[in-house]
Amino acid sequence: MKVVIDTNVVISAVLKDRKPEEVILFIMQHPEFQWVASMAILEEYVDVLQRPKFDLPMRIVEKWQAVFDDAIMIVEVEEQVDLPRDPKDAPFLTCAHATGAEYLVTGDKDFEGAYKLGKTTVLSVSQFLRLVCSK
Repeated sequence: MKVVIDTNVVISAVLKDRKPEEVILFIMQHPEFQWVASMAILEEYVDVLQRPKFDLPMRIVEKWQAVFDDAIMIVEVEEQVDLPRDPKDAPFLTCAHATGAEYLVTGDKDFEGAYKLGKTTVLSVSQFLRLVCSK
């Protein structure tokens, strides 16, 4: 099963551990799940980790870059999904649509409440833990 993970989940995993990190570890430890991302998403992960406001030591950034290298299947995405409400979310929806991902995990309030978008079920971290990880 393919899973797209929003940047806010990655950042929360890096900064706070707990539930977001549980989700990422679950996906990495279960071979039936595949974390998928486009190059644009991967670049966003790294860019956000390096923002001065987070003041992360370079060893932490490098550790997570290694996680990305090991855990993420990079996919090419050609067509774009138009999302006028928040264009920053478009790469995640586009990636989910292009790969036929079963899940998009996000902490973004624009996606509040579980719902289907094509084949993809959009879930919060808590919902993913409760509905997917606990099975």
